[in-house]
Amino acid sequence: MNRKIQILSILFLGISSAAFSQIKEEKLILNKKREPEVRKIEKKKTSVETIKNYPPEEKSQNPVQYNITDVPAVSDFKTSTIQGQDVTPKFEGSVQNNYVQFGMGNYGKILGDANISKTLQNKIEVGLDAHFLSTQGLKKDYPWDSKQSSTTLGAFLNSYGDKGKFNLNAEYGLNSYNYYGIYALDPGDVDLDQRVNQFKVNGYYDFYSNEILNDIRVKSSFLKDHFDAQENQVSVLANLSKHAVEIGKSGINLNADLGVGLEAVKSEFAIVDNNSSNFVNISLAPKVTFRKGESYLMLGSSFSFLNSKNSNLLMAEQMKNNKTYWFPQAEFQYAAAQEFKFYGGVDGGLKLNTYADLLQQNPFIVSDQYLRPTETKYHFYAGLRGDIDETFKYDVSAGYGKMGNIMFFRANDLFDYTSVNRSAYNYANTFSAIYDDGNVSDVKGSLQYFPLANLILDAEVKFTRFELKNYENIYNVPLFNATIGAKYTMLDQKLLLGFKGIFASDRTTNSFVIEGVGSPLMYQSAEDTNDKVGGYADLNLSAEYKVHKNFSIFAIGNNLLSSKYQTYKGYKVLGAQVLGGVKITF
Repeated sequence: MNRKIQILSILFLGISSAAFSQIKEEKLILNKKREPEVRKIEKKKTSVETIKNYPPEEKSQNPVQYNITDVPAVSDFKTSTIQGQDVTPKFEGSVQNNYVQFGMGNYGKILGDANISKTLQNKIEVGLDAHFLSTQGLKKDYPWDSKQSSTTLGAFLNSYGDKGKFNLNAEYGLNSYNYYGIYALDPGDVDLDQRVNQFKVNGYYDFYSNEILNDIRVKSSFLKDHFDAQENQVSVLANLSKHAVEIGKSGINLNADLGVGLEAVKSEFAIVDNNSSNFVNISLAPKVTFRKGESYLMLGSSFSFLNSKNSNLLMAEQMKNNKTYWFPQAEFQYAAAQEFKFYGGVDGGLKLNTYADLLQQNPFIVSDQYLRPTETKYHFYAGLRGDIDETFKYDVSAGYGKMGNIMFFRANDLFDYTSVNRSAYNYANTFSAIYDDGNVSDVKGSLQYFPLANLILDAEVKFTRFELKNYENIYNVPLFNATIGAKYTMLDQKLLLGFKGIFASDRTTNSFVIEGVGSPLMYQSAEDTNDKVGGYADLNLSAEYKVHKNFSIFAIGNNLLSSKYQTYKGYKVLGAQVLGGVKITF
């Protein structure tokens, strides 16, 4: 490649790192979802089209190419509630199975990572997953403990048969951290420990053809935390379909689909108000799609039949409810050309908010939540997408919807004002889910640009605005989110450089000012309902060098300008971080 182009590409990565000032915690190395994942944009020249009736024998020869072998990244330490994501790009065609990885960094960071699998003669692949990541936290910022660690152990089985592929995986995870975000008191050296144990068992079967039974998914989760919160969850989803039915000689094909689902969640809490909830949701989603070339029209509906039960110490009796929901489902696309495809539609749905899901968004919530499902009554959207000479891909859209029980997080006050020995969650340092009805408007766009064969640039931006019925502001939700990234390979594909920037605007939150009065000491508080938690610019740089086909060294730089910003009130992220290590593949 021309040397000038190499220099300019490296300068792009360097200038990008100087242009932004803050960073969040990310998932460090892995990107291995065991269930199929559809990326928004892929480059045609390097991507392989997934065809469900692809010859089974050919598939079995290279099982690691299956989407189903990908599993969620689990090596993730979060010092804040910004959700981690994989910011380290991978060598094209590199096999992630069968590797051992170890790394160390400042703040006492230790990373251990391993994935080992074996394909047997009967076309069955078995494997083990193990991940560990820990840090000593912000010792110079807080006099109390802020260390955190994450451990995940898993096993999986993949079977590639003549008619379909089967995946079964089991996983145990332990997330140990502290409620260290105390901003309104000076408690001294206290025990702020929280631990969340979760065991998951998931199964998935995908038929190669789309005839009648398309695929079946079964998921289950069992969760328990340090404060005896317990949650059991199971879901079953079957997709029935009949595809590629020709309608006369019009050139139009008909696809018919029916999704049938069952989800059950039982959550019980043992502190504060002792909330408990039990949800059983049955869903049906029929749809038909008329397709000609790259233009199509999809018409459908979805139905949910929800049985819910809620209770707590404040209720005289258990609250029960049975309700049926209907949601519109429709979408069209008119492909005027490969460069210009107009699309639009309407959708909606019912989402069960579980304790496990809430912890993923905000690990600093108190172990007592009043859970309600969120209803998207309807969401209209329209957009334009296209592929210009396989060099530039874009997708821009806008939408408007009406929602019920929009879930967001509100900061908690002290739970009592007279305790001498306070619990870990009783320092105005936790959050609770609250709900409101309202409207949502959104504008989003994404693009990928391939200026060189070994350079990929991408960007994504999203504006989301809520108009609520009761609250003036939606707490802890930014108006603006954006990401930009780059991936550059050089030195005959031996060196891989990556850059990722993640940005968000200022957020509104509530907070408390607490003071002690009287003797014996009692506390009183005043709430600010319009406090601000600043926006952030999240910068990431990474490099991996293949010393040998089976041996690599890597380095990751996070928050290189050392901005200890907050995402939720009181919770600062780590400062500048550098982690380096080695990776052995076999």
